[in-house]
Amino acid sequence: MAELTITVENHPSAEAIRTVINNLIEYNNIRQTEKDVYQPLTILLRDSNSQTVGGLIGKTQWGWLFISHLWVSQALRNQGYGQQLMLKAEEVAKQRNCSHAYLDTFSFQALGFYERLGYEKFGVLEDFPPGHQRYFLQKQI
Repeated sequence: MAELTITVENHPSAEAIRTVINNLIEYNNIRQTEKDVYQPLTILLRDSNSQTVGGLIGKTQWGWLFISHLWVSQALRNQGYGQQLMLKAEEVAKQRNCSHAYLDTFSFQALGFYERLGYEKFGVLEDFPPGHQRYFLQKQI
């Protein structure tokens, strides 16, 4: 057998990353589960000059909506735009045959906002980052 080495690489090649991810997906996802239908989701809030002043980034996969990022410009906060972006994401997810949604947030971010929208905590990492918590939330949509 050829000699193997384990290396820590701070700047791995894109090819090395693709090899690991593609082989993991091939084995775990395709062979072990139903077909993986992944669709990215981007919803933008734009002003009259077409400038992006808010947005939601996520994906739908295996009947779930995942929201990775939600942002609204500071000047537009507390005016319902975040809620509108979330509701639009849930609407699109339902059209894509999703029945659940999940996301994560930090204790210094928007936990109360998501809870008011019906999201419930299912996990927490304490002291991540130090002195704070990272919350994981889900919702049936």
